[in-house]
Amino acid sequence: MNSETSPTADPWPGYLAERGHPNARRIGCGVEGIVHRLGDGRVAKMWTGRPPTALTRQVYADLAQRPLPFATPEILEVQEHQGVVVTYERELPGAPMRGDSAHEDYERELPVHHKTALLAVLRGHASVPGTDAMRRLTVQGDHRPLWQGHHRFQDALAALVTRALARHGAALAVQVPDFDSGVASTLATLRSLPDAPVTAIHGDLVPPNIHTDGAGRPVAVLDFGFYTTAGDPAFEAAVTAAIWDMYGSYAKEHTAELTRLFAQELGYAPATLAVYQAVYALTTYDVFGMDDRDGHFRWCAEQLCHNAVFSAQVS
Repeated sequence: MNSETSPTADPWPGYLAERGHPNARRIGCGVEGIVHRLGDGRVAKMWTGRPPTALTRQVYADLAQRPLPFATPEILEVQEHQGVVVTYERELPGAPMRGDSAHEDYERELPVHHKTALLAVLRGHASVPGTDAMRRLTVQGDHRPLWQGHHRFQDALAALVTRALARHGAALAVQVPDFDSGVASTLATLRSLPDAPVTAIHGDLVPPNIHTDGAGRPVAVLDFGFYTTAGDPAFEAAVTAAIWDMYGSYAKEHTAELTRLFAQELGYAPATLAVYQAVYALTTYDVFGMDDRDGHFRWCAEQLCHNAVFSAQVS
């Protein structure tokens, strides 16, 4: 028996039993933390990543008040145990749409029910007006509320790009040809975008964060926080198209197909989606690592090398 299988290796069942949940069962472990099902329509999450703040809880509450066709997280209680934040939340239905593309092979042909589910989630989020709490959130890796000092989403993103590149932009520039002109082209295009509705943005709609039922319909969206904010719903569509399959054999084809689909079905200009995809790469490139040994860093560099707006010349 090793330390991973030893009964004493996981203190959480005992902790939960002492608090009236003797049948708690571990059901997941991810970047954010460990999740146990409590058996009464609730789960307990032990946060090993960045825990939710009071502001995050307000964003969850804002979302839970909307008549969405799928469930979203709702934090019911917060505790702390030995320096670890424990949240009690309503259990979300369904099962992950599929595993992450870093660990599961994706077929070339995108399943129709996946495309339909993505459109339903994008339309759902676009129906939720952006709230003050959403505007006050920070993007992971940054220190300042995204909207602070800005009245337009595009201007807030431009300032975020500047802050992000001030961190380790030189490392990214080594991997991307004509980097400075690409940044200038991206910022110019971004600032020139027309005003758009300000709605809820999840910002991390990878397949594991969308739960579907047996018929493939989305029944829950979880793990808000990585890039959650209020802004142009086209940003949500652009990022989702890019990150749905990040590491699979057909990742480029899937990104191109979903970008076209969202442009056609949701009415977003292809250039708008392209600039938002470049912005995402420029603002998240160093969140997990700062050189090409990190998969996300490499992915961001590759996105920029093939992005039409980033590669355009500033006139």
